[in-house]
Amino acid sequence: MSNYIKMNQSIQPTAAVILQDGTIFFGKSIGIEGEVQGELCFNTGMTGYQEIFTDPSYYGQIMVMASVQIGNYGVKEEENESDGVKINGLICRNFTRKGSRPAKDSDLKDFLAKSNTVAIAGVDTRALVQHIRDHGAQNAIITTQIKDIEQLKHKVKNVPSMAGLELSSKVTCKQPYFYGSPQSPYKVAALDMGIKRNILRCLAERDVYVRVYPLETTFEEITSWPCDGYLLSNGPGDPAAMPRTTDLARKIIALGKPVFGICLGHQIIGISQGLETFKMHHGHRGINHPIENIYTSKGEITSQNHGFAVKSQSLTSDCSILLTHRHLNDQTVAGIKLKDKPVFSVQFHPEAAPGPHDSRYLFDEFINLLKQNKS
Repeated sequence: MSNYIKMNQSIQPTAAVILQDGTIFFGKSIGIEGEVQGELCFNTGMTGYQEIFTDPSYYGQIMVMASVQIGNYGVKEEENESDGVKINGLICRNFTRKGSRPAKDSDLKDFLAKSNTVAIAGVDTRALVQHIRDHGAQNAIITTQIKDIEQLKHKVKNVPSMAGLELSSKVTCKQPYFYGSPQSPYKVAALDMGIKRNILRCLAERDVYVRVYPLETTFEEITSWPCDGYLLSNGPGDPAAMPRTTDLARKIIALGKPVFGICLGHQIIGISQGLETFKMHHGHRGINHPIENIYTSKGEITSQNHGFAVKSQSLTSDCSILLTHRHLNDQTVAGIKLKDKPVFSVQFHPEAAPGPHDSRYLFDEFINLLKQNKS
């Protein structure tokens, strides 16, 4: 058998993608049978598929990879961003069964099979990505049972919309835990809404001892541990569906200690300060998104993964909330800070692995705020 699956006219389809608008794409199962549903989104990254598949922010979504070759360098356990696969399903063009990297721990097919993640290859992903780009993100079903397509067309219409869904509780930790060295000079309490492991690594590399708390942690619990600042992590779902978390963020900010928000954490901070969020047409997902730093006038290439964003129209004219970063493709809000408090947040991922690393300086800025708070 060939090392990869590539769909062409001579291959009999054994799987299908059924979109909510009735569009159908056929492909071939890579060997994991089943049917899954969720919001369909695409990622333009040419590398880092393992980090994408294990990113908790993708929980509940079906991933279309724009990169043609998937699985070609296998899987290495230390590159997971969580405890396992978080996407609902995978759609790709060419699926490589045997990764070529000598340092791999396993092949992608075995990695997906452990979590029973349905994946199909041979799909015209270029056409599918263009369809989402033109018509917007929408729900879909991927299945290896393609005998009754008409029934699946009706079924997909009942898949819940991502708008209004709270999903962080599905991926948060169950109990608080520590990360880093207890002898580190700085201590940060992190609220886990779907935190990526590389965020913790980036903090630990900067001499930060982190205590990670579950989503449902109360204000009394998270403030009972003496720390120098707080981090609100990334995560999946609609931030507008998280009023309890928003209230917690508001109380934490009122303490006057440094607060750093990433992705969903950025949106939660915005809502807590009176800003509004909205569901985007098809979101920002990839590792090549251009950002302008308003204060330095420099451009940054960033990794992004979000389907919701802060409304720029909701930024108040009293300048209590300052715009710090702007997405250069569509001018959406990519970063804010509070004028009178040591609080800032960004919509993108400064911890991006495998990259880019243009925005790693944001962790250093957070450390400087922690230093100032301690002094």
